[in-house]
Amino acid sequence: MSGIEGKVVAITGASSGIGEATALLLAERGAKIVLGARRPERLEALAARIEQAGGEAAWVRTDVTRREDLSGLVGLARDRYGKLDVLVSNAGVGLISRLDDLRVEDWEEMIDVNLKGVLYGIAAALPVFREQGFGHFVNTVSTAGLRIVPLQSVYAGTKNAVRTISEGLRQEAGDSLRVTVVSPGAVRTDFAERMDPAVKGQIDKMMEVALSPDAVARAIAFAIEQPDGVDVGDIVVRPTAQG
Repeated sequence: MSGIEGKVVAITGASSGIGEATALLLAERGAKIVLGARRPERLEALAARIEQAGGEAAWVRTDVTRREDLSGLVGLARDRYGKLDVLVSNAGVGLISRLDDLRVEDWEEMIDVNLKGVLYGIAAALPVFREQGFGHFVNTVSTAGLRIVPLQSVYAGTKNAVRTISEGLRQEAGDSLRVTVVSPGAVRTDFAERMDPAVKGQIDKMMEVALSPDAVARAIAFAIEQPDGVDVGDIVVRPTAQG
C-alpha cells in the first residue's frame, strides 16, 4: 500500500493542466479525488474518466475567488468520504504584462485567484484539519517568484505572497499538519491563452522546452506519499533547459 492509497485529496484548478494531471495520477495510486474548478463540464468528464479507470472522484464547481465555494469543496470531501487528507491549492492565473500598461483589472484578478483563493482554501480546510488531527496543504506557486523578470512582477508577487504565507502556516501548524510549496517552471498548459498577443508570443517560445504537467503531478505525489511526521516543505521542478 502506498502512502497515497485511501487518502482524500481535494484539488482546485482541477479541470486542466497541472490540476488534471495530479487528479489522474493520485486517483491511479488509490486516492479519492474531489475536483474543483470553474468549468463543470470538464470536471464531470474528468470524474467519469477516473471512475472508468476504477478510481473514485466527486466534483463541484469551484470559483476560488468565492470563499463559500472553497467551503463547499471541503464540505463535499467530508460529506462524501468522511474526511479530507490533502488540499491542493492549484488554481491560478498569469495575466502578465508591463506595469506601464496599467492593466489594473488583471492585477486584481491575479490577487483574487492566486492569493486570496489560497487563503480561502486555508480558511476552509484548517479548522477541519485541526478537528481531525491531521491534514496537508499543497500550494502551487512558481519559479517566477524565485527569479524576478520584467512583465511578471505582479504575478510573481502573488506567488511569493503564497510562499510566505505557506511558511508561516508551516511554523504555526504544529506536528500534526503538513505544508508543501511546489514551484513549477515552464509547464505545457493553457497559461498564456489570455495574455496580450505580444507577451503570449514570448511565453509560447518558452513552451518549446516546457515540462508536461505530469512532471509536476509526480512532485506533488512525492510530497503526499511521505510517511506521517515527514514534511516536504519546498519542491522546485522545471525543465533542464530553463534558465
